[in-house]
Amino acid sequence: MRYYSTRAKTDPVSFAAAALTGLAPDGGLYVPEEIPPYRPAVLSSLGTMEFYDIAFETIRAYVFPEIPDAVLADLVRGAYPFSAPLVGVGKRLVLELFHGPTAAFKDFGARFMARAFSYLRRGEERPLRILVATSGDTGGAVADGFYGVPGISVTVLYPKGRVSPLQERQIAGLGGNISALAVEGSFDDCQRLVKAAFGDQALRERLVLSSANSINVSRLIPQAVYYAAAAGKVLAGRIDDDGEATPRLPGREGRGGGSPAERPLIRGGEPLICCVPSGNFGNLTAGLYAMKMGAPIRGFIAATNINRTVPDYLATGNYEARLSRATISNAMDVGAPSNFERMASHFSYEEMRRLIRGASVSDDATRQAIRRVHQSYGYFLDPHSAVGWEAAESLFPEAGDEPGVTAVLATAHPAKFAETVEPLTGPAPLPRALQRVMDRPVLAQTIPADISALREALTA
Repeated sequence: MRYYSTRAKTDPVSFAAAALTGLAPDGGLYVPEEIPPYRPAVLSSLGTMEFYDIAFETIRAYVFPEIPDAVLADLVRGAYPFSAPLVGVGKRLVLELFHGPTAAFKDFGARFMARAFSYLRRGEERPLRILVATSGDTGGAVADGFYGVPGISVTVLYPKGRVSPLQERQIAGLGGNISALAVEGSFDDCQRLVKAAFGDQALRERLVLSSANSINVSRLIPQAVYYAAAAGKVLAGRIDDDGEATPRLPGREGRGGGSPAERPLIRGGEPLICCVPSGNFGNLTAGLYAMKMGAPIRGFIAATNINRTVPDYLATGNYEARLSRATISNAMDVGAPSNFERMASHFSYEEMRRLIRGASVSDDATRQAIRRVHQSYGYFLDPHSAVGWEAAESLFPEAGDEPGVTAVLATAHPAKFAETVEPLTGPAPLPRALQRVMDRPVLAQTIPADISALREALTA
C-alpha cells in the first residue's frame, strides 16, 4: 500500500514513511491510495471473530509487506488485551470504547502506533521525537502507549486549564520519555504549534519529528476495527455482556435485564448506524474507512457540541473553520477539524450528505442527557458520549425509527469527568485503570502559544 498527500496526489510514500513523518511535506495529511475491501470470508464472519483477529484483517492490507503477517499478529495481540463491548442501555446500543488502560477510545490507535513505530524504527540510531496536540484524551493515550519505548520520546501539548484534572495527570504524570507542555491557549493553538513545528526546516534538521494525532494515518487505521466488529455483531443479532469497566449501577443489566420495553432493539440482519461524538473527526473518518472496506454500516451521525463546523457544512455545503469554544465536552472543542481534509479527499459533499447526518448539542442538553440516562437506566455517560446520545435522540426520538440499528459510541469513561458527571448522577464507578492515575503528580511546563516558545522547549 502506498500513501499520498491530501493536497497533491504525487510522490506516494510507503506506510513507514507516512507513519513516521506524520504530516506530508506540503502540509497535507497522508491517505491510502485505495481503501482495501475485506475478504469475503472475513465479512461473513465479522459477527463471531475475536477482536484481535478483526484487527489483524483490518490493518493488514494497509501495512503489508512492511509489517509482515507474523509481526502484525504479535502487534495486535499485544495492543488489544481489551476490546469494545457493544451493550444495551434501554432500547439503544452503546459501543464502549473505554476498556483500555487510559479509559478512552484513543487507546485503540495509540497502542498500535507505539508498537508499529518500535518495529519500523528497529536499528535506527537517531531518537524519534513525537509531537502530539491534545484536547483531552489523545495525550493520555499516547503517553501511556509510548511510555518506556526505547528510542522514542513524546512531547504532549495541551490547552492549560481546559482538560480535566484526571486527564492532566494522564498526560503529564508519567515523566521518563514523556514530557508535557501546558499551552496558554486553545486546542486549536496546540494543533497550530505542532503543524508549525513540522514546517520548521531548522527544527526538523535538529530533531527527527513525527506526530501521534489522528492526523497520523497509523493511529487512524486501527480505529476502523471497532466499527467493523460492532457492525458484524449487529448484523448477527448479537450484543455483549457488560465488561469490567462498564459504568452501570448493579442490578441494571443491559443484555437480559429490565422489562421488554427497556431492552435494546436488535433483530439481526440490519446494518449499523454509528453516532460518533466528534471533534477533530479522526474517529468518524475511521468509521468511513471501515464502511468502505465493506463492514455492514449504513451511515453516521456526526455529533458535535457547539463547535459545529462540520454539521454546518453538511447543512449548507460551505466549510468555514472557526475558533473553538470551550464546553464541558472539552475533547471535542475543535473549530478547525484536521481530519475534514482527509474526509474531503475521499468523499464529495453529496456523498457526505448521503452518509452523514450532523447534529450539534449544547452544554445544557448534554447535562440533561447525563442525568436522564442515569435516572432511567442506571447508566453513566461522560459528557462526550452524552453529546452522542442526545444527538441520536434528537434525530431518532424513538429507538427503532431509524433505517438501521443505531449505536452511540461511548468515547471515554465517565469517571474521567467527575467534576461534570458527579453533580448530576453521584459518583461513577472508578475502573482499575483510572484508580492508578489519581496519585500522579503534574509534571508540565507552561508555554505561551508561540512557535518560538515551543522551539525552545524542544531543543532545551
